[in-house]
Amino acid sequence: MNDRLYLLDPLFEDPALPGRNFYCRDCITIDGLLANFPEQAATLEVIRIAFPRPRNAVIAAIGAANQNLPVLVLADDAPGELADGEHQGTHFVGDFKRLLHALHVRHGFPEAHP
Repeated sequence: MNDRLYLLDPLFEDPALPGRNFYCRDCITIDGLLANFPEQAATLEVIRIAFPRPRNAVIAAIGAANQNLPVLVLADDAPGELADGEHQGTHFVGDFKRLLHALHVRHGFPEAHP
């Protein structure tokens, strides 16, 4: 299994705020990273998820309590210290800064400037 990166669809509506369109700031940032570094992006499985919950694909991977996106689900060979979460033996990274660091370490993306 490769690392799997779950991102929200780039444009979505929130039923709680009808008649408006939105994007996820963190997901769009990562989309820009993927677009600018396609060779590194090719080493990931990127999965786009619709905004409404339940987000069944995410639930299947890391549980119902962990549906916030973006999230990087780590392959079994990933160093445990990269993860900030675990569900039934599956490690993942949900914190945005830690996720960017994991993309650097695992997939060769440049580091985010401090």
